[in-house]
Amino acid sequence: MFWRSVFALNVMFGSFLVSSLFAMERHIMEPRVPEANIEEARRLVSPLSDSLKNVEKGKAIYEGKGTCFNCHGPSGRGDGPGGLSLNPSPRNFWHHGMWWHRSEGEIFWVIKHGSPGTGMIPFGGLLSDEEIWTVMQYERSFAKGRGPGGIGRHRGMGPRSGGSQPGPQGMGGPHGRHGSQGECCQE
Repeated sequence: MFWRSVFALNVMFGSFLVSSLFAMERHIMEPRVPEANIEEARRLVSPLSDSLKNVEKGKAIYEGKGTCFNCHGPSGRGDGPGGLSLNPSPRNFWHHGMWWHRSEGEIFWVIKHGSPGTGMIPFGGLLSDEEIWTVMQYERSFAKGRGPGGIGRHRGMGPRSGGSQPGPQGMGGPHGRHGSQGECCQE
């Protein structure tokens, strides 16, 4: 009986480990907004000011009502228990490329409408638009200080269908120079 229990635990742990290894995050340059909606999403801009108050409100939503931590993890690395078996794995908010190559409008769109082909479900029925923008303030705080130019309201520059053209707002932004595709996130 003892050995059967040990064997069952090894099988469960092994399955968990293998599924975790194969649930790799999609390349950061690949948008998760459908092509038909990408232009509209990239035009969206947060109505909220950057503030510690909004970050704290966002943290409360992330850890509470929004249940974001279940998949993205308490520290935002995409390693929450609910996301370990997802393929692709949940976004890692610590990755500087997450914030450089995705516009805030794209991130908002994905939270509100979900992301086809991933485990990201739509939260528009649970969270108001203001709550989504607020939780994004907290999510952005995970990556503060990593990567050249810092974190800010970048306009997205990810390619569509393998191209290398920037998003409609270009690669410039209020927080410094954006790297080209060859300078970032080619890991």
